[in-house]
Amino acid sequence: MVRLFHFSDEPDIRIFKPRPIRVAVERPAGKEWLNDSLVWATDEHHEMLYMFPRECPRILVWPTPETTPDDKAAWFGRRSCRAIAHIERTWFERLRTGLVHRYEMPSSTFEEVGEVGMWVSRTEVKPVRVETLHDLLAQLESLNIELRVMERLTPLKTVWQTSLHASGIRLRNAQDWGKPA
Repeated sequence: MVRLFHFSDEPDIRIFKPRPIRVAVERPAGKEWLNDSLVWATDEHHEMLYMFPRECPRILVWPTPETTPDDKAAWFGRRSCRAIAHIERTWFERLRTGLVHRYEMPSSTFEEVGEVGMWVSRTEVKPVRVETLHDLLAQLESLNIELRVMERLTPLKTVWQTSLHASGIRLRNAQDWGKPA
């Protein structure tokens, strides 16, 4: 059975009500409904993407079966970590001292949307439990995620042109970001 989570800054959400996303995303034909009012969750394998303060811009990269040996060597070297997370220095203290609330969601009303671990429910959802996660640096370490702190994320724009998987979250909050290359 798949475990699903929703991460929030709010500690006491009793019912998750479907709501539209803040910034509509260009979707392929037939997937426009993903900009409608929904409850979003992520699967356990991808929870690493949300072990950050909500508005923290970040880019996580990891190898896939299609990743070339050259790309893996260039980005990971001899590292054995599962993924590398990149944040801007201005966010490090908030990450170091922050916390997030991880809500476990019942999987019964969710459907997978075909985007890196993302699931949605079109109806209200009552969480199964909530856990407050302190020491987010330790949380990342426990998931075998290496953290890299950078002045800006902009030098990483080309990562989407590699054979690695790259997930960028809250990049609208990154310094001088613009659109990915």
